[in-house]
Amino acid sequence: MNISIISVGKLKEKYLKSGIEEYTKRLGSYSKITEIEVADEKAPEQLSDADMEIVKKKEADRILAKISADAYVIALAIDGKMKTSEQLAKDIESLMTYGRSKIVFVIGGSLGLHDEVLKRADEKLSFSKMTFPHQLMKLILVEQVYRAFRIMKGEPYHK
Repeated sequence: MNISIISVGKLKEKYLKSGIEEYTKRLGSYSKITEIEVADEKAPEQLSDADMEIVKKKEADRILAKISADAYVIALAIDGKMKTSEQLAKDIESLMTYGRSKIVFVIGGSLGLHDEVLKRADEKLSFSKMTFPHQLMKLILVEQVYRAFRIMKGEPYHK
């Protein structure tokens, strides 16, 4: 199983990097995991709707260039399907069972994901109806993927 996490923007906060490194290390015994950061598009604080689309489109082009044709893509989106940790584990296990050995999770930038990325996605996943900083989402995602593998293996995990 090869899992990639594509995220927009460079992770700067040391405490987030540390947490992500810890869970990535733990995941190493279950799966190959690759983190791919694509550059975020610099933009002023106040943008028109048209300018927001341009920014998201540029970021989308960078994201889509990193996704192989045979990858199963899960886009993190606020309007995606919410799942329990057990459901996520079951879904990942099902993908493995049916030969989908490449899973790509995509985390958008501060403006979210462009429609082109959402159309490429095989599914949309939401962790909450609340909005989280995209950099924090990376830590939450890596922890949940680790938890999913623990569940699949029947190993203890914090409930």
